[in-house]
Amino acid sequence: MTAPTLAFFTRLLDDAPAAERYRLATDQIRHAERFGIGRAWVAQHHFRAAEGGLPSPFVFLAHAAAATTEIRLATGVVTLPLEDAVRVAEDATVADLLSNGRIDLGLGSGGTPSSFTPFGVDVKDKAALYEEKLSLLLAALRGHEIGAGNVLYPSGGTLGERIWQATFSAPGGTRAGVHGHGLLLSRTQPRPADDLSAPLSRLQEPIVDAYLEALPEGVAPRVTASRTVFVADDRADALRFAEIGLRRAAEGFRRQGQTIPGDSLDDLIVGLDTHLGTPEEVAASLAADATLSRATEIAFQVHSVDAPHDFILRSIELFAAEVAPALGWATRDRELASTRKDTA
Repeated sequence: MTAPTLAFFTRLLDDAPAAERYRLATDQIRHAERFGIGRAWVAQHHFRAAEGGLPSPFVFLAHAAAATTEIRLATGVVTLPLEDAVRVAEDATVADLLSNGRIDLGLGSGGTPSSFTPFGVDVKDKAALYEEKLSLLLAALRGHEIGAGNVLYPSGGTLGERIWQATFSAPGGTRAGVHGHGLLLSRTQPRPADDLSAPLSRLQEPIVDAYLEALPEGVAPRVTASRTVFVADDRADALRFAEIGLRRAAEGFRRQGQTIPGDSLDDLIVGLDTHLGTPEEVAASLAADATLSRATEIAFQVHSVDAPHDFILRSIELFAAEVAPALGWATRDRELASTRKDTA
């Protein structure tokens, strides 16, 4: 299998005002580009600063596009049941044009249940709404008539071929596969009550199986596996920040009704599927994740460790320069160098 491409997944969780958060996230994306990372993902979150604080991802990505030149930019994800599907198509298309075709559109059904109320949406309806709005979004991007003779302007171009769907389940994998879309796998997900110690791969490999089985013949698979990764020069630094971030994350998951077994830091590192430490330690930890061998893209993010900005920049550097090569994963610069060598 071809080595996976690399992506950086930023979350806007710094202890700072929103404008400063957006500045820091932009800086991280620019830094990822400098180190040959091929794509940056951003998550949409409404209302709660502690969950990410970015309600308008296309506005932010248009800004990030102006600050970069090569790195691809993607939503991971837009909560489609809370959106007007035609407006999503319009906003994504304009952002894609402004970025010179660098936008990828990741979609999901959501999300924090209480976020649905201000939009006048019952969370119980989210699955049906997702299917309905996905159909309209795809029709708009494909240039079909979407009511009263109207078609999307500007045209969606090839954006409809750059859609990804996020899911926790095998049926969700099937849905993404049937459409020929990319599959987004989460950095962590709830365990069944009777198997709380299950490795993440045991939950996600059936999703990949269902996705691949449903893909139309001739459509190349696109599987992005997001993972929590914090690389530091000193393991003590990694543990210091993890002690704060992972405990906060575990409390949040438990408030949502999830069971996170154990309470020691080692328990939380395992229970929240976290890869941290020195480059050698992180490489060994990631090598043991069976799902990653089936991914076409690895998206690394510091959340839930949530280290300070300078440490995130250093983590990006160490991941690109030391962890990825140790695992045989190529940054964009190395891919280009290899291509030039092969064609010389």
